[in-house]
Amino acid sequence: MTTVLSVMMFLQFFTWGAWFATLGLALTKTGMGDAIGGGYGSAPLAAIIAPLFLGLVADRFLPSQIVMGGLMLIGGGILLSIPHVAGSPEQSGLLVWLILAHMLCYMPTLGLSNTIAFSHIPNQNKFPVIRVWGTIGWIVAGLAVGTTGWDGTRTIFTLGGISAVLLGLFCFFLPNTPPPLKGQPMNLRSLFMVDALRLLTDWNFLVFAVCSTLICIPLAYYYGSTSQFLGQTGFIATGATMTLGQMSEIIFMLLIPFYFRRLGVKVMILVGMACWIARYVLFSYGAPTQATWMLLLAVALHGICYDFFFVPGFMSTDQKAPKEIRGQAQGVLVFLRQGIGMLIGCRMRGGGDLFGEVQLNFNIGEYG
Repeated sequence: MTTVLSVMMFLQFFTWGAWFATLGLALTKTGMGDAIGGGYGSAPLAAIIAPLFLGLVADRFLPSQIVMGGLMLIGGGILLSIPHVAGSPEQSGLLVWLILAHMLCYMPTLGLSNTIAFSHIPNQNKFPVIRVWGTIGWIVAGLAVGTTGWDGTRTIFTLGGISAVLLGLFCFFLPNTPPPLKGQPMNLRSLFMVDALRLLTDWNFLVFAVCSTLICIPLAYYYGSTSQFLGQTGFIATGATMTLGQMSEIIFMLLIPFYFRRLGVKVMILVGMACWIARYVLFSYGAPTQATWMLLLAVALHGICYDFFFVPGFMSTDQKAPKEIRGQAQGVLVFLRQGIGMLIGCRMRGGGDLFGEVQLNFNIGEYG
């Protein structure tokens, strides 16, 4: 069972990593730089809508693996179409809408894959061993586009589309994960995650939810600008360089059960947040002087930033949420992190003509 779930995670994050990390570089080199903000901004918009879908379908009508399979097949088809129907700078608007359509299919699968995994493992300590294969998938995708030179071309969409289709077909062979609310009448409480949102009445969960949202605001800058920035500072294979973060993620992911027992959730999350601050300090001071070691260390810190903050959150949420709303609870995290937090970050960075932008016309010392 562990092997099957690991393959699921590998293909899921290979699909995302194939195009998302170097989207900015690829669009810049192909003359579609004005679509960067809208392209990255589509992810949080999709994440806001995704929990509604999870509450309506995944928790009520169809088995989770069937829903995930259908979504990945549709999303894969959309990615495969992008190089053919949006291949010129004049079609930047169409490109953004296609990326949004794909992300509307992809984002619900983040909660679905967690639900499937947690439903078929004997205890939570097995989850990091399975989830680490998602990180490996992202690394392999980054190395593939980086070493082949595809990171600056629209071939990244083709590679991601092929992986999505393969995962879509594979999902139909995953273990059955029946909808926990099957047979119960539809109600607005379920649709709008009211039951799962009641977890916010728990003070510890509320603090974690707020911190998750705030952490993801600057994360939008990292995803949207790092590949361009590394390319401008002389790095050639930017896609491969950015996989340093995922390589360190593997190490810390495998250590999570040990630290989970020794440190507990609160300390792990605090360490993760401290590392988020440290990485942006390294970027800030490494940028003006192009200090290579600072930039590489900032990228490499992504591993502990993600593992010590987000993964304990997934595990803690699965513990706190009643069985019948676990899918909704995971969806709430997607909504707050990849949705609200990333959307604010993308709009502050500059959301492009399609989604608008928020100008930050102020400086702090030499920075601004």
